[in-house]
Amino acid sequence: MTDFAGLLKALGGAGVEFVLVGGAAAAAHGSSRLTLDLDVVYARNPENLHRLVSALAQHNPYLRGAPPGLPFRWNVATLENGLNFTLITSIGAIDLLGEITGGGPYESLLPDTVVITVYGVQCRCLSLRRLIATKRAAGRPRDLEVIAELEAILEEEGERGP
Repeated sequence: MTDFAGLLKALGGAGVEFVLVGGAAAAAHGSSRLTLDLDVVYARNPENLHRLVSALAQHNPYLRGAPPGLPFRWNVATLENGLNFTLITSIGAIDLLGEITGGGPYESLLPDTVVITVYGVQCRCLSLRRLIATKRAAGRPRDLEVIAELEAILEEEGERGP
């Protein structure tokens, strides 16, 4: 079971620059769908990579789905040489995304984020409109299934006003 609070506190406490996306972002906007991992798009500047490594190091990150014993080093060089990482940690599953389909990297997402507080951690979350657009662009069946619900939430928000 993923400890969303623990993961967010680890990231927030280390000052990691990230945007909440995926199922957790959908839940933050009111989706009733269950998500099993935390999806974040992270800034890839050197300072942030160091903060990210530090934030998760004590939670023993390892490649999710990889055979046990496969060599994996959790360090800045690993992050620099990769882009997207699906990890399991001692506190749950996290997807670290250098960019997302239909959204791009961290810097491209920033204009379409809202600041929210989740489990006492202030973080950026992809706006509902941009979340819908990225899910549509990804085109995976599970993403397409949630679009109708997110559009209904968006419509309801429009009726309530800003």
